[in-house]
Amino acid sequence: MKLYLSVDMEGITGLIDETQVNSSRHNYERSRMIMTDEANHIITTAFDYGCKEVIVNDSHSKMNNLLIERLHPETQLITGDVKPFSMVQGLDSSFDGAIFVGYHARASQKGVMSHSMIFGVRNFYINDVVVGELGFNAYVAGYYGVPVIMVAGDDCAAHEAEQLIPNVTTAIVKESISRSAAKSLTPAKAGELLREKTFEALKNKNQVKPLVPPDAPILRIEFANYGQAEWAHLMPGTEIEPGTTTVRFQAKNILEAYQAMIVMTELAMKTTFC
Repeated sequence: MKLYLSVDMEGITGLIDETQVNSSRHNYERSRMIMTDEANHIITTAFDYGCKEVIVNDSHSKMNNLLIERLHPETQLITGDVKPFSMVQGLDSSFDGAIFVGYHARASQKGVMSHSMIFGVRNFYINDVVVGELGFNAYVAGYYGVPVIMVAGDDCAAHEAEQLIPNVTTAIVKESISRSAAKSLTPAKAGELLREKTFEALKNKNQVKPLVPPDAPILRIEFANYGQAEWAHLMPGTEIEPGTTTVRFQAKNILEAYQAMIVMTELAMKTTFC
């Protein structure tokens, strides 16, 4: 069995604000260790279960957060930026399942550090389905026929996963109090939970179907500010929906939609507010 892990940071045990997930802030180095240990609980369980190959993709910010020297020695790590497919780099049809670790709720929803790629996004839509990072990434996995068998993060991310992916296993390591506060397990207790839930997810993987994306999807991104929409609209093939801050793109498939999303959000971050 071959397993894919996408590891974000905002949904990791005990992490609740920007001081812990921004590499320039004082709590970040502690957070990297917790993040790496959390991934390792899942990786080690997967190998103990009988997985022959585990590929881990660092999926937060500049994507160079995980401490490779602390990972299980048989793990292969995808690290660094720029990646053509960002949080799902390296995912393809050769995998038997995917696990999303440290994930958070989508923009405009309750949840610890909830957002969708950048803080200027209100909503992503694939046709008429609203998604965040979790849903978009699951659609890419589904394009390759790979089921997302487990999602670990806060309670809001778990609820989002359960709404999108029937029979998915969820591991709730903290409960949201606000966007920057939570009731969290300790890393030791979270480790026990993650090992238990990983075993459960692997055992039940055949009960989870891939989240198959629509053919030729329409990507719509609703931005917070019209200037962000203007920047995103610089990408060829886009249009701003009249009277809105929503930019529309007709994609050939979900892979093109995903890369369009990356380009549009990167452009939108150039907007200033002075």
